[in-house]
Amino acid sequence: MIVNWLESLFSYVRKTVKDTKLAKLNPLIDALDALLLSLDHNTKKGPHIRDGMDLKRFMSIVIIALLPCLLFGIYNTGFNSLLSKGEGAPTLLCSFWQGILIVGPLILVSYIVGGFWEVVFASVRKHEINEGFLVSGMLFPLILPPTIPLWQAAVGISFGVVIGKEVFGGVGMNILNPALLARCFLFFTYPGDMSGDSVWTHSWQLFSSNADVISSATPLSLVAASDVGSNIVTALHNAGFSLKTLLMGGYAGSIGETSFLAIMIGAIILLIAKVASYRTMIGVFLGGYLTGLFLNFLAVPAFPTFMYLPAHYHLLVGGFAFGAVFMATDPVTSPSTYTGKWIYGILIGMLAVLIRVFNPAYPEGMMLAILFMNLFAPLFDYYIVKSKKARRLQRAT
Repeated sequence: MIVNWLESLFSYVRKTVKDTKLAKLNPLIDALDALLLSLDHNTKKGPHIRDGMDLKRFMSIVIIALLPCLLFGIYNTGFNSLLSKGEGAPTLLCSFWQGILIVGPLILVSYIVGGFWEVVFASVRKHEINEGFLVSGMLFPLILPPTIPLWQAAVGISFGVVIGKEVFGGVGMNILNPALLARCFLFFTYPGDMSGDSVWTHSWQLFSSNADVISSATPLSLVAASDVGSNIVTALHNAGFSLKTLLMGGYAGSIGETSFLAIMIGAIILLIAKVASYRTMIGVFLGGYLTGLFLNFLAVPAFPTFMYLPAHYHLLVGGFAFGAVFMATDPVTSPSTYTGKWIYGILIGMLAVLIRVFNPAYPEGMMLAILFMNLFAPLFDYYIVKSKKARRLQRAT
């Protein structure tokens, strides 16, 4: 009954706006129709792709895979916010509700502002609104600190959608990940609100104009600030960052990046559904781990303290795991060839660890590593395809 009512509603709206100035809103109407209802048409002529996957289902699976990170991020944000007030151990329900009050507006701003630009460009170009923004609009808030001002989130997602995607022609044409580019823009434009110990945990009350920001060190900042020659693992453990804590994610950090367990649940969903490439994903973890091991071997007292951090800790802290699972595997900005995916993933992992170790002012290197490798992804495919063609020609002759 609801489906019939929605079909009648969309049919009525299309007839009403036809041949009027409101006809420019047809991309928005089509997007809502495709989102809420199944498509009422299919291909009549060949070729037919015998596959159960289309872009809408693809993006829906990614959203489902992000839900564990989102739900835990909401809880963790609320828990740390209430804990900062000194009112004792918050309950699950109170923590979740507080987290919704903080994270919810960020998600709304991301979707509303980013969706606005999607509608504008779709109307001007007279094409459909692509479902790709459903993922970018969710990814962006999850890689932000919970204290980011809403107006900065609006500016960031505007930059990511317009400069990172639409100027290239929209989804499928962009060379950089829009969500990561938006975060990169905010990081270099408003560094005081994006990094540092004071941006991660805050006390926020509904209907109150006072926001009390409370300092809370992250594992990465703690390692970067450690004295040369000190036992980093002991320092992390004494600060409450045991392996169990790093796996579960019960500490301050970007909303969706702290829980390694939640990220791995999302990774399993993506791999089972064959939405993400296991080659890219494993390549990132492998590159990061081997680079960490190599730096541990080279570590001497005069070198940065990050060189003493055990290799497996690099995979657990910061945005490494989240970037490996949800950012590096973006099918638009990553290579298409199998060999290219391996090279791309390994180099991202290596570069992320190298940036962390040798740039103490910027202990999180995952964002820049992925964006940098985005630029080289087409080059990987070009030379790999060229090499395969050359080998085939040799065999033919």
